[in-house]
Amino acid sequence: PYFIDLNQNLYLQACLRSSDPNLKVFVDTCVASPDPHDFNTLAYDIVRNGCPRDSSYTTFYSPDSHFARFKFNAFEFMSRHPSVYLKCELVVCRLGDYSSHCYRGCTSRARRDASS
Repeated sequence: PYFIDLNQNLYLQACLRSSDPNLKVFVDTCVASPDPHDFNTLAYDIVRNGCPRDSSYTTFYSPDSHFARFKFNAFEFMSRHPSVYLKCELVVCRLGDYSSHCYRGCTSRARRDASS
């Protein structure tokens, strides 16, 4: 466990363990929940599909493409539960593939037109 106070910034780093230097890692989704087995019922989106959902979410530059660095603020959601769990999903892309999700960043899916 990692103990933090309300309104304290939480800094995280994800590392891709690969010897391939042509890979890049990107934070796609990060969700907080008081239940480590259920990230749907009572959950708080920090980032979803690469789009920040929490205003305190910030990414940081890393000179190594195998690292994704980010932070967010401990929010009121955490104060109502004795423990809060994080589940983050990352995307791995080819370095320099500018059409990939890693480079496009925030991608909100377009809604389909249901008319006719």
